[in-house]
Amino acid sequence: MARSSPLIQVNDASKQFNKKIVLEHISLEVIPAETFGLLGPSGSGKTTLVKLLTGIDETTSGSIEVFNTPMPNLSILSKIGYMAQADALYNELSALENLDFYAALYGLRGARRKQRISAVMEVVALQDHLHKKVHQYSGGMKRRLSLAIALLHEPPLLVLDEPTVGIDPLLRQAIWTELKALNAKGTTIVMTTHVMDEAEKCDRLGMIRDGHLIAIDTPAALIEQSGKTTIEEAFIHYGGVQS
Repeated sequence: MARSSPLIQVNDASKQFNKKIVLEHISLEVIPAETFGLLGPSGSGKTTLVKLLTGIDETTSGSIEVFNTPMPNLSILSKIGYMAQADALYNELSALENLDFYAALYGLRGARRKQRISAVMEVVALQDHLHKKVHQYSGGMKRRLSLAIALLHEPPLLVLDEPTVGIDPLLRQAIWTELKALNAKGTTIVMTTHVMDEAEKCDRLGMIRDGHLIAIDTPAALIEQSGKTTIEEAFIHYGGVQS
């Protein structure tokens, strides 16, 4: 069966801060319209890798291409919706003012801007809190607003760093339904997680431990190949095999 050309290509990428090696010899591909998950504990290198993918940081060695363009490259940013682990919000402004600010950056205007703000706030169930100052939001509400901002300009690539942390299970389910709907429309999603049930919802998973990519495949294949019954058991298995 023919396979789509990669939207993201990571070739032997390593990242070092001073003398500390954070990522070592990472190679992977992400194909269009899939949800690719990066699974690993805190401190494993997931956030560093997504910063490399979005061009926020650059590799110490190796290379990364996104949309067939070597990263970092400012011209690619308009095609990426990025949700960082730390919420990049203006707390003294209302949610609407935050959304208006980012919509202006993305070039959304007039009726289109209004329609997109309404649509994304519905996805994250914050329609009733549009005019509330962000400093009055709970941590979970701030995560939801950050996700809304990432979705605002309908980018072909979404990069989400632990997007559902602090969000209640019912809304988490609704957000996953929306993410899968975006996949069906052609949006590619890369997300980090340390939540095992979310990892199983991804089309493919890259398991990261101590800066190394220890396994990569579909969740079902990873479980089967490890001879285990859950993703968590498979992750422990692959970590042990590689250590």
